[in-house]
Amino acid sequence: MFQNMGDGTYSHSGILAIRAAVAAKANITYKVLYNDAVAMTGGQPVEQQISPVDMVEQLLAEGVRPVYLVSDAPEKYTHSRMPANASVYHRDELDRLQREMREIKGVSAIVYEQTCATEKRRRRKRGLMEDPGQRVFINPEVCEGCGDCSVQSNCISVLPLETEFGRKRRIDQSTCNKDYSCAKGFCPSFVTVTGATIAVRASGDAERLAQLIAALPQPQIAPLDESGCNILVAGIGGTGVLTIGALLGMAAHLDHKGCTVLDMTGMAQKGGAVTSHIRIGPDPAGIFTSRLGEGMSDVLIACDLVVASGAAVLKTVRPGHTAAILNTDVAPTGEFQTNKHLDLGDAPLRAAIVRAIDGGPAFEVHASKLATALTGDSIGTNILMLGYAAQKGLLPLSIAALEEAIRLNGSFVAGNLRTLALGRLAAHDPTALARELDDTPEPVKLDTVDEVLASRTRLLIAYQDARYAQRYRDFVTGIRERVAARNLEGSETFVREVALTLAKLMSYKDEYEVARLYTDPRFMQRLREQFAGDFTMTFNLAPPMLPGRDATGRPKKRAFGAWMMSAFKLLAPMKVLRGTVFDPFGYFAERRMERRLIEEYRALVEGVVERLDASNLAAGVEIVGAAADVGGYGPVKHASVERYEERMKGLMEAFEARPVAGSAIPVRKVW
Repeated sequence: MFQNMGDGTYSHSGILAIRAAVAAKANITYKVLYNDAVAMTGGQPVEQQISPVDMVEQLLAEGVRPVYLVSDAPEKYTHSRMPANASVYHRDELDRLQREMREIKGVSAIVYEQTCATEKRRRRKRGLMEDPGQRVFINPEVCEGCGDCSVQSNCISVLPLETEFGRKRRIDQSTCNKDYSCAKGFCPSFVTVTGATIAVRASGDAERLAQLIAALPQPQIAPLDESGCNILVAGIGGTGVLTIGALLGMAAHLDHKGCTVLDMTGMAQKGGAVTSHIRIGPDPAGIFTSRLGEGMSDVLIACDLVVASGAAVLKTVRPGHTAAILNTDVAPTGEFQTNKHLDLGDAPLRAAIVRAIDGGPAFEVHASKLATALTGDSIGTNILMLGYAAQKGLLPLSIAALEEAIRLNGSFVAGNLRTLALGRLAAHDPTALARELDDTPEPVKLDTVDEVLASRTRLLIAYQDARYAQRYRDFVTGIRERVAARNLEGSETFVREVALTLAKLMSYKDEYEVARLYTDPRFMQRLREQFAGDFTMTFNLAPPMLPGRDATGRPKKRAFGAWMMSAFKLLAPMKVLRGTVFDPFGYFAERRMERRLIEEYRALVEGVVERLDASNLAAGVEIVGAAADVGGYGPVKHASVERYEERMKGLMEAFEARPVAGSAIPVRKVW
C-alpha cells in the first residue's frame, strides 16, 4: 500500500509512524511531499526545517529501503551529499517508480520535492525566490479542449474557455505558479514565452473612470449597536480572502471600534475553501467569541459561490436578515481537472444562498470579470467586492479607514485603492461602469441548425475548400429534409447535433490545420494582448515522424524555436494535399482513423434516421452527438475513440430496444 504524507506531518509525528511500520515489517511505501511549508494551516515554516537530503538520510537511518528523491530539478542534487544507497529521479519518473516499489517488500519511501505553489508565488512577489522568465500560453484555436493538460498538471490555473467551438482551455497568468507541467499535455497548442511580462491592459477610459470615481458619493455607514456587525468572507485559498479580513480588522481599529478576525484556512494552500469570520463592535469587551455560529452573520461576502453555498457557511446566515454580495463568476473546482464537462453554471449556487437568506438583500456582481477587465488581474476580485459592500452601506466602517488600512498594508497600494474605488463604482452606478468596458463579444451561440451550418461552412472552407464545405452542407441538408418529413417534435435538435458533430469530425486538426491556425493573425494578436515586452516563443510539439518516447511511453514532445512560424507558413498552403495519395501525413494511423470516423459517422446517421420515431428520438440525439467527445491529439485522441466506441455499445442497445420491422442500421464496426 501507499501512504501520502506532508513534510509538516513527517516532522511533528509522521516519522514515528514510519518507525512503527519498519518495526512491524509492513509492506508499505511512504510518499513524503516536501513542499517546504505547512500547507494545511497557512504556510508556516516546517519544524526543524530539514532539507530533502536530510530527510532521505533520516529515512535510511530508520531502516527504510529503498529511498528515492524525486524532483522537478534533479540536476541540483548532482553535487549534493546524497547517500550512496539513495537515488535521485525526475518527477516524470514517478509513475514508473511507484510501479517498481509496489513489488518491493518492506518499508520504502519516495521523497517528492515540490515547493507549495502558493508559497512560490508569495516568495517570488517578495523577491525571496527566483522568478522564472518563462510563461505558458495556450493557443485556443489549436486547443481541442480534451483536458489532457489538466490531467498532466492537476493545476487550478488551467481554466475553461468557452468558445463558439466548445470549451477550450486557458492559463490564468495571475495565479500560475510556473510549474510548466501543463505543457506536458499531448497537444501542440502550448507555446512557451520567454522574457515576457503580463500585459496590463485595463478596459475603459482611464480619465473617464477617474472622473466617475471622483464623483462617487460617500456611502452610509452601517449602524452599530451593542450586538455589533458580523461579516463572513468566503472564498478560495490564494486569492486574498485573509487580506480582506486583515483590512477590515485594521479599518475597525482606525475607526476606534472593537474587532476580532478568525480565519478558517483548511485547504487554503491547495486552492480550497477559506473563510474569514469578522466581528466588529463598539467595544472589544462586548465580543465574546470570534467564530460565527448559527444565524450570526449580518453580511456575507461571497467571493466564491462554491464555498459560500456550502453548509458550513449557510448555517451562519439568518433568514430575512443577512445581506449577501455574490460574485456570480464561478471558479472551477478541482473536479474540473478530471471532468472536462463539469457544469460551471452559477444558477444552482445562487439559488442555494438566496434560499438560505430567505428575503435578506442579495446583490449580484460579476466581480472576477470586472476585476480582470478593469485591472488586468483577477487577483483584485476580493478587494473589488469589499468596495462594493462598503458602497452599499453594509459595513460599519468609513471609506477613509478602509483606504488607510490599504496604505498601511503596504502591498500594491495604488492598485488596491483604485480597485476598491472601482468596486464602489460597480455598486453605485453599474450602468456607467458597463459603458467603460470593452465590448468583448460573448461566444457565439449556435442555437439553430441554420446558425450551425453558416458557422461550420465558413470553418470548412478555411479548413479545406468550398467543395469540401459543400459536401458537408449537402449531407446535413439531406438529413434535415428526411427528418422533417416525419414531423417529429424536437427533430431540429437531432439535426443540430449532426451538423455540429460532423463538422468537428471533418475538421480534424492534422499538421496542415495546426499550421494554418498558427499563421492566423489571431494567434499573435492574442499573444500580444496577454504579454508585453520583447519576448521569444518556443513551440512544444511532437512531430509524428520523429522518434523517441517520454517516461510515460508517449511520443516525445520537443521544443522548437520561433523559426517554426516560417515552417508553419510553408506547411499551411499544403492543405491541398490532404486526403490525396501525395499527402505524406495521410498514411499515419491517426490520419487513417480520422478519415474512417467521418465515413462511419455518415453511415451511422443514415442508419439512425431510417429508424427514427418519437419513441427513440432522444436516444437518437444522444447517439449522433456522442462522437463530439472524440478529440485531442495522438494517444489522447486514440483513447477518446476507444471510449466513444465503448459508449456506443450501450447507446445502440438502448436505441434498438424498440425494433422496427424490416430496418437495420448499416454501420461499419464503429462500436
